Amino acid sequence: MSPRRFIVAQLGARMHYAIPRILAEVDMLQHFYTDICAVQGWPRWLRLVPDPVRPPALRRLLSRVPHGVPPELITAFTDFGREYARHRNTATTGRFAVHLWAGTEFCRRILSKGFGGAGAVFTFNSAGLEILQHARREGLRAVMEQTIAPMRVELELSEEERSRFADWETVSERSDCAAEYCQREEAEWQAAEVILCGSAFVRDGIARCCGPVEKCVVVPYGVDLPSPRRGKGGRRLDEVAALNYQPSTLRSSATEDGSTLNRPLRVLSVGAVGLRKGSPYVMEAAKQLKDKAVFRMVGNIGVTSQAEARLREHLELTGPAPRSDIAKHFAWADVFLLPSLCEGSATVTYEALGYGLPVVCTPNAGSVVRDGLEGFIVPVRDATAIAGRIEQLAQDLELRAKMAARAKARAAEFTVGAYGQRLLAAFNGAMPLQASISA
Repeated sequence: MSPRRFIVAQLGARMHYAIPRILAEVDMLQHFYTDICAVQGWPRWLRLVPDPVRPPALRRLLSRVPHGVPPELITAFTDFGREYARHRNTATTGRFAVHLWAGTEFCRRILSKGFGGAGAVFTFNSAGLEILQHARREGLRAVMEQTIAPMRVELELSEEERSRFADWETVSERSDCAAEYCQREEAEWQAAEVILCGSAFVRDGIARCCGPVEKCVVVPYGVDLPSPRRGKGGRRLDEVAALNYQPSTLRSSATEDGSTLNRPLRVLSVGAVGLRKGSPYVMEAAKQLKDKAVFRMVGNIGVTSQAEARLREHLELTGPAPRSDIAKHFAWADVFLLPSLCEGSATVTYEALGYGLPVVCTPNAGSVVRDGLEGFIVPVRDATAIAGRIEQLAQDLELRAKMAARAKARAAEFTVGAYGQRLLAAFNGAMPLQASISA
């Protein structure tokens, strides 16, 4: 058994498979288990579908490629992944029942395969309990990541929001499943030796739930942006796409080179449209700044038809976008906005910094943005504060330029490579068996 090598169990393509990529690069990956990806099983053949006719769901599936992870170290439970997706799309009892089933079934399948020569496991909240427990019984190191603030915290915040905005979201969750989900998550904390948290907000949430905060290690994330491709004349292709994508109401106010002269400030939000992401406050800020800024929200629309109609009166909703299309939205924007009530450490804020966008977000977004340097940190549930900061950025071009430059510099500190160094350093500090690993 090698104490250096990890089994990684990950549902979905979280952070573009950063954890297995990092461990594979330093020869610390024993095996990577996931639900479905584009390099194994029948999804591989879907690449034969010509790109122009690929529907968005297929494009999202084909983007699930664990680059840098040797194929022989990957096991994808493809049929399980398809069933998981079907349950998510058709479940009538709510997300908790689906996630509980998926987490336990995922663990069962991995345990049936065994850990080989691994000396450690790495899991994610709600999908690793049985793996962590088995690892501890076998004397393996047990690491988990709490990817978002604890569910008890999220539920409390969500209930408060629903009391404020009763007609925004329908509630189909079963309370017994919600309680069981929270219990499973908290049992994982007890089974783990190390709990990685993307931000202090997550760690503080665990403390708020009387969890083992002494096990928590805060490790901010990292993202790598694709290198900009250039077309004729040196124009970046994502900039060209952004100009071509502008709604007709904006084209007249944009100059040929996409500069911000004589047009409203462009404010972008990326993520699910709903109460947790602070969407009502985006709408209210858009109302207050209707002549000074235009707002675009990119992501799944999870609100009622009435709330959606009200949103569309004041801003643009695009719906979900494949990863390949996100660049043109960032290239379109002047400012990034994420007034979330509950996150882990929202990777879209890292991406926005990488695109040189000042970021306006809340403390609960768990970002690495520093107030007044790369953007502004505003209180949760405060549309007036949001509008005030965005108006300040609209009026003060020099400030916006300085923040944009600082955003790019800040992003350089939070690449996947830098994240890997912080991650391995955390293992060194929290896991004695990893003391020989160079950070």
